Amino acid sequence: MTASALRKPAPKPPLLEVSGLSKSYGTQVGCRDISFAVRPGEVLGIVGESGSGKSTLLACLSGRLQPDSGSISYDMKDRGPVDILTLSEHERRRLARTDWGIVHQNPRDGLRLDVSAGGNIGERPMALGARHYGDIRSDAQDWLKKVEIDLSRTDDKPRTFSGGMQQRLQIARNLVTRPRLVFMDEPTGGLDVSVQARLLDLLRGLVRELGVAAIIVTHDLAVVRLLADRLMVMQRGRVIEEGLTDQVLDDPHHPYTQLLVSSVLQV
Repeated sequence: MTASALRKPAPKPPLLEVSGLSKSYGTQVGCRDISFAVRPGEVLGIVGESGSGKSTLLACLSGRLQPDSGSISYDMKDRGPVDILTLSEHERRRLARTDWGIVHQNPRDGLRLDVSAGGNIGERPMALGARHYGDIRSDAQDWLKKVEIDLSRTDDKPRTFSGGMQQRLQIARNLVTRPRLVFMDEPTGGLDVSVQARLLDLLRGLVRELGVAAIIVTHDLAVVRLLADRLMVMQRGRVIEEGLTDQVLDDPHHPYTQLLVSSVLQV
């Protein structure tokens, strides 16, 4: 076997690369000097207790909050790596509607409650230029089936759905355009345990099937154990431990991570 045949394939260039990201609220630190990269198809979990900075970090990454310093480079389809902090507001909104997805903890924050289920899913293809009503409705119904919502609910308003159904609809709304990066903020928070388990199975299958990259913020270690390839642990706005998910959870080195893991085992 030749030396070239033994060579490992070169890693894919980062889809998202963050460097020195910081955000404060007066004297209170939201996140400080955060740096990491996410490659295409990779799922990164971010965990920590309330106040650790994980939600602030996610808000900065997804464009909902302006950081004080640092850069967020994203590999745009048509332009290559671009610091999204330099994009215009219009460019950021378009990116969020097309190549990104954002799954909120409260699905009502990510749905138009007075628009039908099919209409909620159809809005993103329309933002990309789809205009044929039959095709848009067909795609919407395909996605309703993917997230296990009966097609008889296509024209029903999300406000008539249960919390679990609303979350599944929000996921369909975000994934219909096959974004390359999805941000998830406590995607199973507030749901019953049985609903959480089914939703996690659904998410894992869809993320792997579509090959999307994802950043998942959660306090639930079971969520990252099931979904995330890599894990970052945050405390007081800083990343205090990171690595492959199983390695971090099975052999935590930092005392804070050890405490998080042990608290789960004691439940």
